[in-house]
Amino acid sequence: MSRGRLRIGIDTGGTFTDVVALDAVSGEVHTTKTPSTPHDPSVGFAEGVRLILDQIGAEIDEVDTVSHGTTVATNALLQDNVVDLGLLTTEGFRDILEIARQSVPDGYGNSYFWVKPERIVPVHLVREAPGRLDAKGDEVRPLDEESIAASARWFREQGVTAIGICFLHAYVDPVHERRAREVVLAEYPEASVSISSDVLREYREYERTVTTLVDAFVKGTVVDYVNTIEERLAELRPDDPPPFYVMKSNGGVVSPEGVGRQPITTILSGPAAGALGAAMIAEQAGFNQVLTLDGGGTSTDVTVVRDGLPALTTEGRVGRHPTKVPMIDIVTVGTGGGSIAWISPEGGLKVGPRSAGAAPGPICYGTGGTEPTLTDAHLTLGRIPPALLGGRVPLDADAAREGIETLAAGLGMEAEDCAAGILEIAAWNQANAIRQVTVRKGLDVRDFAMVSFGGSGSLQACRLLDLLDLPAVIVPPDPGNVSAFGLLTVDVRNDEVQTYVSRTTAIDIDHLSGVYAELEERARLALDAEGFDRSEQRIERSADLRYDGQAFEVRVAAPDGEIEVGFIPDIVNAFHDEHEKLYDYCYRDRPEQVVELVNLRVAGVGPITTPTIRPRHEGDGSPERARTGSREVHLDGRWEEVPIFDRAHLLAKDLIIGPAIIEEFGSTVPVLPNCTAEVDGYGNLLLKRR
Repeated sequence: MSRGRLRIGIDTGGTFTDVVALDAVSGEVHTTKTPSTPHDPSVGFAEGVRLILDQIGAEIDEVDTVSHGTTVATNALLQDNVVDLGLLTTEGFRDILEIARQSVPDGYGNSYFWVKPERIVPVHLVREAPGRLDAKGDEVRPLDEESIAASARWFREQGVTAIGICFLHAYVDPVHERRAREVVLAEYPEASVSISSDVLREYREYERTVTTLVDAFVKGTVVDYVNTIEERLAELRPDDPPPFYVMKSNGGVVSPEGVGRQPITTILSGPAAGALGAAMIAEQAGFNQVLTLDGGGTSTDVTVVRDGLPALTTEGRVGRHPTKVPMIDIVTVGTGGGSIAWISPEGGLKVGPRSAGAAPGPICYGTGGTEPTLTDAHLTLGRIPPALLGGRVPLDADAAREGIETLAAGLGMEAEDCAAGILEIAAWNQANAIRQVTVRKGLDVRDFAMVSFGGSGSLQACRLLDLLDLPAVIVPPDPGNVSAFGLLTVDVRNDEVQTYVSRTTAIDIDHLSGVYAELEERARLALDAEGFDRSEQRIERSADLRYDGQAFEVRVAAPDGEIEVGFIPDIVNAFHDEHEKLYDYCYRDRPEQVVELVNLRVAGVGPITTPTIRPRHEGDGSPERARTGSREVHLDGRWEEVPIFDRAHLLAKDLIIGPAIIEEFGSTVPVLPNCTAEVDGYGNLLLKRR
């Protein structure tokens, strides 16, 4: 039931918290941002709600829903300080984490001395449980409940507060895991417990075990954070707090209760929202095949959008930990506005991945930062204004230059050359991340336009045009708020999976139909809990297939409707098509090559009304009405006077020829001498080479 006219999206980043509000009555979109509060992100969240309501002149009673993208789970893993975590596994599988998976970074040629990374749980905190199921889910040995109770007491004595339970073949039948959880919590109710059959019902023991342990590790942090956010909303509206949703890595949102059941699904919460928002903006601008580049204060996230949808994967990682849950296929590089420039032991200039973040921040913020960052380099070269956020965050250009000069002296360079070098290295870091999601996957980067957004995402857009030979870069209005806007474009989504390994020539259609029906019912029950009527719910099927002998699978969409004899040929043909698209070959004409079905998947979708982007008024092609003055900017090795334009006063069809600087409340777009910027019908800047 609607409670008000406003839907609010809030994305908490490393430096700023971005806020977008959609007025469902007028269709108007309002944006603002406020500094993040790393000591307690909920403080910045509440301040963002207050600021956007003050800006609109609205009351909290007018808010319908609040959706949130957070990096709490991601940061907990990236800090890699995994403590007080234990594993309960099947007897005989104590060393599953040690065996791990053969995965050598950078190829074998450069990895003679590579060793496997440290395991997420040390072996002395692993306990074994007698009891066994076979691959069909039949009980071979009953579960020894007294042994499990003893393990629970032992974990408490060792100070283990989070426990992952992963038993052999639990993806087929969860009965042993569920009973083990009951026994553990009866003995140790304060523990945070995750079981693999709730987290990931797929085979491959190592990935399933690690994913379950990651879920257990982040559960306490994520649940506490979400509860704190709910308390903040209750303080704002005590009698009837607005419904609250959290962004998931798979491109959907979920209620706080859903987060508590599977916190690992929020691992890429913020970046996923940005990719979806950028995909919608690009499609409305006439581009359905784009790269998205989200440049923030700490990192840059890139992904590929094809046919209007971001690519999905279950082979993701956060830090060194594989997290085999559905997520948008995002590559992250440690290059953002707060990335620190430093001199390597070999004497070379480096940028990132260490970041000054929001605290202490870049030198120019005057908040305690002492190491030069990418933002300091941009300010030293005149690429960004002397104050951010409409003057709310003044920048100290002299302090930034002093920091750059100190770094430059260690390299024997002039300050301007050093700052330009920092920008060039950062651009190459971003370009290489883009190549990881394109060239390394058989895609030609020149076939894609790029959507750049985030507070720092568009500062290097023109340089990336050159480095990657892109046809165009799209810079949306309020680019720093695209991730927050993306939170308003997504539906509630729950993913279910079941391993089902069988040759496609030997599948029992009735049995297959029954497994899909069970998955669909689980997805619908989750949507029931979110408040969606069955008539509103949408079910999407897919399947993972491979050629016999292959180690990994290819995912394809599966037909809707009743599962009949033609179902298998349809998904096999789809598999051949997708395999050929990905790898440039398939075995369609070799019937002796067997195709295997590996996993069945179902997504349950609860649709939410998405915002529409209002067209921009058309101008006369001249941007002079938006010109606010000029500034000395360092370009191509020399200082020159460059015109400054206020983006708020640009209209559709306005054309700006570089060099120029386009400024707005939350972002700056330097238009380099070899580029032009044209405003399209929706207010996007289309950057192209002259």
